[in-house]
Amino acid sequence: MMNCYYFTVNRNEPAGNRKRVPISGFPNPLFMPKNVSFRSGFSSVLFWSIISAAFIGPGTVTTCSMAGARFGLDLLWALTFSTVGTIVLQEAAARLTIASGRNLGEVVSQVVGGGGRSLSMLLFAAVALGCAAYQAGNIVGAVAGLSLLTGLSTAGLTVGVGVLCMALLWVGSTRLIANFLGVVVFGMGLAFAYVAYQTGPSAADTGAALVVPALPNGSLVLVIGLIGTTIVPYNLFLGSGIGQHQSIAEMRWGIAVAVVIGGLISMAILVAGTGLTGEFTFQNVAASLSARLGAWAGWLFAFGLFAAGFTSALTAPLAAAVTGKSLLNWPESSATYRAVWLTVMGVGLLFGLLNVKPVPVIILAQAVNGVLLPFVTIFLLLAVNTPGVLSETYRNSLWQNGLMVLVVMVTAFLGLRNLALALSSFALWPSGSPFWEVYLPVLATCLLVGWLVVRLSRLRLT
Repeated sequence: MMNCYYFTVNRNEPAGNRKRVPISGFPNPLFMPKNVSFRSGFSSVLFWSIISAAFIGPGTVTTCSMAGARFGLDLLWALTFSTVGTIVLQEAAARLTIASGRNLGEVVSQVVGGGGRSLSMLLFAAVALGCAAYQAGNIVGAVAGLSLLTGLSTAGLTVGVGVLCMALLWVGSTRLIANFLGVVVFGMGLAFAYVAYQTGPSAADTGAALVVPALPNGSLVLVIGLIGTTIVPYNLFLGSGIGQHQSIAEMRWGIAVAVVIGGLISMAILVAGTGLTGEFTFQNVAASLSARLGAWAGWLFAFGLFAAGFTSALTAPLAAAVTGKSLLNWPESSATYRAVWLTVMGVGLLFGLLNVKPVPVIILAQAVNGVLLPFVTIFLLLAVNTPGVLSETYRNSLWQNGLMVLVVMVTAFLGLRNLALALSSFALWPSGSPFWEVYLPVLATCLLVGWLVVRLSRLRLT
């Protein structure tokens, strides 16, 4: 067991004014605030809303709306699972940073040792590819929302959104951007929540759908999408990279409330989608809601779509840069740090201006991130159980391990299935083959979880 030793400062002061400082750099749990004030709690929620802003993008709007339109409330449980999973993983990543003084990328390098630089470069490349691929969709979504609201030219709106995002990233600190996004997410949540409320499903039906799993015929791909659009690997590096200066209590409160709000927004989008008819397009969604509930519903949907695209258009480049900073030790003020988010922003802006849908790149990014997510989750789980990384006070409890193993199991299967579906699109094997797309991912997941449980048992006996 790794102990945490302390020394006392200000020995000439009265006993009540003395402070004990941990030699190892870990915060002393005896001096951690047990309660969070309203002011610090609100500030923490606003700050951690950057995680919600990152996972609620046009892809989330599309996936949730389609799930509601095709299957009603049956797939709400997938959003419950993904919301809980996001809280568990983001808390672990932030706790690792606060307790050890090192972010997730630095711990990767420490634990892996000699091969850490190569692994860090590989992880960064995978995350940056995903951020760049999805950035085009983020900008297109934001512009689609503005176009529905204003009727202006999409080319001009694309340039305007891109310039505004670059200006905010260039002059704003991470905390300033996070707080700004928190306000926008709050407005987006109100818009979607009001539309969902007016759609009118019963409370009993909604409550049951939140906790009772169901897999209607043909729904598996959307279930994968609902979970995959909420639990994303780059958010773990983003959360770990920005949470150094909070207490454990503030961090846990901020992450829990901010992610729950994000999950509720996703659920509201799904509920609003139950009122859709016809082919899915943003224009058709707005027209369908306007015809059913009134013109205000179409306007609120358009604002929500703009907010989702705009917030994600800020967080995707920021996440790529913060991941590079975490894994490769770039200073935030360095030219390399800015070059990363400028490149991601430029790729998205270029695809948006050319009105090109980078489908092959997005398919590849989905496959890479699908495999990356369980890998990063497994590493995070091992890190928060390793005595050489965290003191006993901050290591996972049995129930935390149980939740994280469950997340690993589900995300590993989803990641492997995503990979199988992506490869089948390149005709490497027949599309729809149950062996390649179901049985093999299940077998590989079982072997992986079995190995992980054995490894965790050994760590706890260390």
